[in-house]
Amino acid sequence: MKKITLLLAMASIFAANSQQLQLQQFASGFSSPVEIAHAGDDRLFVVQQTGQIRIVNADGTVNPTNFLNLSSVIASGGERGLLGLAFHPDYAENGEFFVNYTRAGDGATVIARYLVSATDPNVADPSSASIIMTVDQPATNHNGGTIKFGPDGFLYIGMGDGGGGGDSQNRAQNIETNLGKMLRINIDSDAAYSNPDTNPFIGVAGNDEIWAIGMRNPWKFSFNRLNGDMWIADVGQDAVEEINHIQNPLSAGLNFGWRCYEGTVPYNTTGCPEIGTLTMPVFTYTHQSAPGSCVSITGGYEYTGISYPNLVGKYIFADYCYPRIGVLDSEYNVSYTPQLANLGFVTSFGEDYVGELYVIGNQGNLHKIIDTSLNTNDVTANTFSVYPNPAKSEINITNNSQHQLTNVTIYDVSGKKLLTKKLDNLTTNNVSVSMLSSGIYILSVENSHGAKHTTRLVIE
Repeated sequence: MKKITLLLAMASIFAANSQQLQLQQFASGFSSPVEIAHAGDDRLFVVQQTGQIRIVNADGTVNPTNFLNLSSVIASGGERGLLGLAFHPDYAENGEFFVNYTRAGDGATVIARYLVSATDPNVADPSSASIIMTVDQPATNHNGGTIKFGPDGFLYIGMGDGGGGGDSQNRAQNIETNLGKMLRINIDSDAAYSNPDTNPFIGVAGNDEIWAIGMRNPWKFSFNRLNGDMWIADVGQDAVEEINHIQNPLSAGLNFGWRCYEGTVPYNTTGCPEIGTLTMPVFTYTHQSAPGSCVSITGGYEYTGISYPNLVGKYIFADYCYPRIGVLDSEYNVSYTPQLANLGFVTSFGEDYVGELYVIGNQGNLHKIIDTSLNTNDVTANTFSVYPNPAKSEINITNNSQHQLTNVTIYDVSGKKLLTKKLDNLTTNNVSVSMLSSGIYILSVENSHGAKHTTRLVIE
């Protein structure tokens, strides 16, 4: 929470600067990519719909050997395939990760647990497979696919409404089926999984796995890694795409409205609850409001990194068919980038372990998202300098502005304050950082006018 306060302060300082997002190619050569994940370290894992999980290293190189290949057990093509990947919050200790795929033969959704190899961190153990859940799929489309661990430590599973058109069987509102829902399960139990006591239908009519109802085809959802807020992008039927924002603590038992409403527009309200009981989207768009789109949203993330202060607290997303990025601010106002080259159809966003954002498309190129309106290097150049950076035992802070620097504070990436020191009225101040272990930190200086400026500090 402290980091949120710090970063929001940064955002307000530079609010006058306009957003200028660009793409920086980071890696290439992927086939049908549909998901980007990290395991708590500096690697990225790219999920290919055809069944492979590939590792991208911190320097952008791609390992020639797959982390895992599930092509022999999946049904792939159209909206089917290997669709989701989530690493256990304690992956560094237990080596567990989870996948979501449609099964060869019947196309059922499968949630399975795997283990990393005991001898090679870049390879999974294919013999460790353990199926923990299956959900029958009546059609080939609307399989959802995203799986994420929430701030409560439970695994959330996005399920589409079973396919076809218009949810003719009203599955999304039917609490006796897991289709058209957000599911939530506890995978740290003696059984394959258990259902949290706070799920809304525990002990009453309705499936115990259900956390929320009324989804059409969530593609995709994410959690703010710092404050736990949830963002869900749900693909509409013909006309309206929607984004839902649920603030942490996350309320169970929400109804997001499909098939009663497409976005905020009535679709088929026969037998539906009162609109006041529904959780309506915070943002919608249509063909008319987003020319060039095909009205098929690809959800993203709220930015929580430290490189681009102007992007902090903003949610990024795209439309599958149009290669540009939408930016939703804290008041749910939207702006769009121009069309972006070398992206193609936008299939997934992802974030690394420090909150920097990436996007990938059907052309197989993985891009890092950068904001040229302001980054932490600009802040350093304009107000103060820190050297050496990376540092070992001490740093020098040089004032580049006309206002006296009064103090410096260092935070870890979770926002915890680690060090505060008053600065002398000198051009350059020496600060010991010998008590800090190797890693990435946030360094903030304040001047005599109360303005704060921030940069990233690396300790070797």
